[in-house]
Amino acid sequence: MVRGSRMQLEGLIILVRGGGEMASGVAHRLHRSHFEVCLLEVSQPLAVRRGVSFCEAVYEGEKEVEGVCSKFIPTLEEIHAVWEEGKVPILIDPESKKTRDFLKPHVLIDAIMAKGNLGTKISDAPLVIGLGPGFTGGEDVHFVIETTRGHHLGRVIPEGTAEPDTGIPGDIGGYTVERVLRTMKKGKFHGQRSIGDHVSKGSVVAVVDDYPVIAQISGMLRGLLRDDVEVRKGMKVGDIDPRDKRELCFSISEKSRAIGGGVLEAILHQFNQ
Repeated sequence: MVRGSRMQLEGLIILVRGGGEMASGVAHRLHRSHFEVCLLEVSQPLAVRRGVSFCEAVYEGEKEVEGVCSKFIPTLEEIHAVWEEGKVPILIDPESKKTRDFLKPHVLIDAIMAKGNLGTKISDAPLVIGLGPGFTGGEDVHFVIETTRGHHLGRVIPEGTAEPDTGIPGDIGGYTVERVLRTMKKGKFHGQRSIGDHVSKGSVVAVVDDYPVIAQISGMLRGLLRDDVEVRKGMKVGDIDPRDKRELCFSISEKSRAIGGGVLEAILHQFNQ
């Protein structure tokens, strides 16, 4: 296990693989804790909770989440300039190797949330952290962070794995699978409503080509894919919050905050000796 000193906390560089909801919650907490954070994404991010996902900067140039701004950059050489602006740089490097070679980060966090390890190794950085199932603490990462809602959410796991993926979304307001919008057809996605809209059970929220995506419950549309992206059958394309509070669509969730707290604990445990 890597050991350090209090002095090493100053100037700690952290790479986060992913820019979706969970990755953004983690990056937000670490940025607010005055670490240098850099996000790595694919060329066409498919975040559903776009109101709180830094990866939207890939499309829009910049994305602000609760007072913290991410900025898309095309080259590695611009990273330090974005940090000087007080923003979180995000660039396209899904394998992370180019950025790791350039920055030589102290910490690498796999926040892709793929339910499996897509290539992250314990040797990628002095401290490597994996979010959720698919990682084994002490083998392919130093620590795993529990991502399943419930008593152990945010727990730091030095040995072993997180709870397995059940395929059932977490309970919010008494609803699980009903609150998630999925398409039953492969094709091009087009939203018919906007994030932050109230939707009623049975209403058409989006279409894939000419096939409707229908709300199974009433509530606030908390997440929705961008228009014109290609989707596959069964893919998650939206999220309805039965609590029906618009402000929740544009603020970091309690789940993301708990996971971010677990990541921060793991970093301090390793370096604040």
